[in-house]
This record gives sequence, C-alpha cells and structure tokens, in this order.
Amino acid sequence: MAMIALGDNTLINRSRYSSYHLLRQRRLHCPQLSPDEALERNPLMKHILFATLIVLASTIDTMGQEWSQWRGEDRQGVWHEDGIIDRFPDDGLKVKWRIPIGSGYAGPAVSNGRVFVLDWTEDASSRTLDGTERLLVLDEETGGELWMAEWQTSYRALMGSYAIGPRATPTVDGDSVFVVGATGRLLSFDVTDGSRNWVVDYVEDYDMSVPPWGMASAPLVDDSRLIAIVGGHPDALVVAFDKRTGQEVWRALDVVSESGYGQPVIYEAGGVRQLIIWHPTGLTSLSPETGEVYWEQPFETGDGMTIATPVKSGSYLLVSQLYNGSLMMRLNTDSPRAELLWQGSSNSPDADATDGLHSMTTTPIVIDDYVYGVGSYGELRGLDARTGERLWMSDQLTMQEMCATAFFVRNGDRYFVNSDDGQLVIARFTPQGYVELDRTDLIAPTAQPARGHCADRLFNWVHPAYANGHIVQRNDHEILRASLTASDY
Repeated sequence: MAMIALGDNTLINRSRYSSYHLLRQRRLHCPQLSPDEALERNPLMKHILFATLIVLASTIDTMGQEWSQWRGEDRQGVWHEDGIIDRFPDDGLKVKWRIPIGSGYAGPAVSNGRVFVLDWTEDASSRTLDGTERLLVLDEETGGELWMAEWQTSYRALMGSYAIGPRATPTVDGDSVFVVGATGRLLSFDVTDGSRNWVVDYVEDYDMSVPPWGMASAPLVDDSRLIAIVGGHPDALVVAFDKRTGQEVWRALDVVSESGYGQPVIYEAGGVRQLIIWHPTGLTSLSPETGEVYWEQPFETGDGMTIATPVKSGSYLLVSQLYNGSLMMRLNTDSPRAELLWQGSSNSPDADATDGLHSMTTTPIVIDDYVYGVGSYGELRGLDARTGERLWMSDQLTMQEMCATAFFVRNGDRYFVNSDDGQLVIARFTPQGYVELDRTDLIAPTAQPARGHCADRLFNWVHPAYANGHIVQRNDHEILRASLTASDY
C-alpha cells in the first residue's frame, strides 16, 4: 500500500489519509486561517487530530511484516506482528493454499506480495545426480506461480544421502532477489519478471571446493554490498559483491579447511557495525564496509559444522556446535573488541557426556541472562548465560534422537517453534523450565538421509517464513501458507 509522509516524517497509509487531509484542506472551518493557526484556535479539533494520528501510528505498528531473508528482519528470528493466535484450533490451522514443489532444505522468503522458494529435480535419466535447481516465485495470497527460473547443476560433489536440493533461503532486496544453489552458484534475478541480472560461480570463479553437505549460507545485503560465504581462494572465505553488478568489492579470511555452513550476520556493538562470520576454525568480526578484521576467537568445529547462526543479546554473542559445545563472547561496549566469557569443556556430542549445550542445527536463543537451545540428541536445555552452567533440561519439545532440530521465532513474550517432525509449537522459556502453551501438526516431514545416525526417521529441516499474519512452510513435496491471524478463527 502506498504511504504518505507528513511534515513531521510520520508515515501513514494512503487509504487512511482522508481524515487528516480533510482537516488540513477544510482549514477546520476557518478558511481565512492557515491549518496550523486553525488548530491553535480550535483545541478540540487539535485533540481530534492528535488522536487520529495515534490511531494511524498504531495501525502502522501492527501492519504485516515481511520475511525477506534467513530468519527474517535483521536475521534476528523475531516476528513483530500483533493480533496473532494464542492457541491453535482443535481442527488445525486454516491452510490458505498449498502447491506441489520439488525437494530441498531452503526455507521460503516473503516480500512485497511474493513468496520465493528454491527446489531441485533430478533428471530422470541421470545416474550421477544431475538435475535442475529452480527458483519458484508465487503470489502470496493465492499461491499462483508468477515466474520461475531454473539452471542445470550436478550434485555429484555432495554427500549422496543429503543431495536433495538447495539449502540457502533466498534473500530479497527491493527489485532483486539473490539465491545460492547447493553447489555454490550465486545468482541475482529481477523480482518482477525473473530476468537474470548476473551470476557468480564459486567453483569456477573462486576455486571453491563444495562442502559435503552443500553450500548453505544465504547472502546478506548491506547497503550496496551483497556479503556471501564463498569459501574461495586466495583469502576469499567471505566476499562482498556489488549487489547491482556482481563485481567483487572486497574479500577476507583464509579457508583453512572448508567454508562451513554458517550465515553472515551484522550486529552493532562497540560503536560500530560488526560483520560476524562463524567458520570452521573460529569466530571473526569484520567491518562490513571494508572486510577489515576487528577481532577473532579460535573455536574449532568438527566436520565444518558451523550451522547454528551466531546470536547477540545485549553484550552476549553466542555460537553453539555439535562437538565442542557453546562459546560465549562478551562484546566491548566502547570499541570493536570482545573477550571470551566461557566455553564448553566437552568435546563429545553424546547427550549424556555434554556439559552444556551442543546445538547441531538449532540456533539457540538468549533471553536476558539465560540461554535456551536444543542439543545434539533433542534435549532442550536452559543455561546461565553468564557462566554456561546448565540449569535444567527437558525432553518435551522435540524427539530425543540424534539430529533433532527446532527453529525458534519470537512473537511478543512467547515463541513459535517449528520442530523437525512437522509440528508447530507455542512456548515460553524461563530460568525455571520449559512452558508449552500449545502445539499442532503443520506439515509432513519428508527428508530421510540414507545413512548415518539420522537415517531412522523422517525430518523437516526447513526454517519457515512468518509474514503478514501467516506461516509459509515447505517440505520436499509441497509448500503451504497457513493463517496465524486470530481474526481468522
């Protein structure tokens, strides 16, 4: 909807502009006076106008929120909308639409009335995992296809049991959408008609070696730059591109082992904006403008599994992994520096041997001085953020099995949690324990690794999008949009 700027920089919806407009145009029945003079001479109308603007401002605050990238606005995993349900209906959520799609782990993005999702289809005649990656763009209200783009690729470099599709959530920015395929192809498209703007191939252009589980890092838009985990050589673990042209702006950091699977994030701390990169050998803070290194903290990660996104809360900065547990940094408030607050001492992923939180794929949350997250075998744990001490453990949220995963999104004082068995949960997390408010079935889990610890059941390892009062979620067969708006029930 079109927005109109008032003189005091207040934004209002064009459709709600009439009351204010009439007051100003009619000069409050005082045509010989300016609007401001009329208001001063008519206190009652001044109060009416003030109340009107308050209503308009509250309307703006509760308007729908988009979900244009991994974990939503600023990659914080926070959904700001009001008017959302407190409990699920007995017969489940109202599904507005569902359509068939191909396979993949990449979550959807929602922006400007469009849903963006990546999938993959193996060629029927292929015996070497050759196939087609696709960006599918849907109408948010109807699910109708607006356009699609596809490109040929091969997954023979990936671990075969996980070669089922793209991993990285699309990143939407204005009139462009940026996507990364599982084998490291970065593409930019026009959001309106799907015309290709540019493409960068990490393998060909940066001598990148595709990691076993594929490229999973979604690019991050920062002003005119598009920041991506590339894993290239030389000194190109992370690269900033011109988002309009795809030309390199800067590069930084050596690739010691592999690129990892982390997501770049930008947090403000120490008076500057810091680009946080979690890679297989440690945690690094960079200038997003230049790539200059502010600080580094070693933190070895087994199998390159930097999966959970770094989380900031106040001066806390937390990362967690399968093998070596969690690392908590204290960010300096005066300059771009950080110090180690604590680090887990266990190097075993086994639930009965872990000392704190070993979060393999779930991004933990930090609330005040407490950490909550899902460990290596599905155990939900609460920790003291100041010391790393475990406070409690619960088996109620997820299945107690290797590879168990849950995605946390905050809405007000509670969290919507997507478990990997396809359920949606409303919950709170407290220093005293886990409080479950409700849960419902949302989508069938469909992914089944062919071997290893995770081969015994089906999973849904896809982070959903929360936008405009709805949840958008996919599996390997379909994508759906279901209402979470209280007025729909």
